[in-house]
Amino acid sequence: MSATHYDQLGGDDGIRRLVDRFYDLMDTAPEAATIRALHATNLKVSREKLYKFMSGWTGGPPLYESQYGHPRLRMRHFPFPIGARERDEWLWCMDTALAEHDMPEPLRMHLRERLHALADHMRNQAG
Repeated sequence: MSATHYDQLGGDDGIRRLVDRFYDLMDTAPEAATIRALHATNLKVSREKLYKFMSGWTGGPPLYESQYGHPRLRMRHFPFPIGARERDEWLWCMDTALAEHDMPEPLRMHLRERLHALADHMRNQAG
């Protein structure tokens, strides 16, 4: 039986570390200033929602779906202006968090590819 992506990322603790690093970067890095401004002052709720989403998305417990139903990511992000800059800043945070997280390199590349496609799909502004 092969390990899920969730398992390879370190299970619950690994997902939490990845999400925390992502939001720590977003909260402090000038490279993420535009995307940070779209979030609430306190990132606690955002951290928890991404943690729950990433848990199920990587093959772990479907925490997000259990609480909120289908993610409908594009619909849920539509109220926020997301163009190339916002996408790229989000990806900078995620790519950096993935690069720093202990995981097999093929998994890192696979997750980056899928997350880049997902982030591009969230765009709702020209440019």
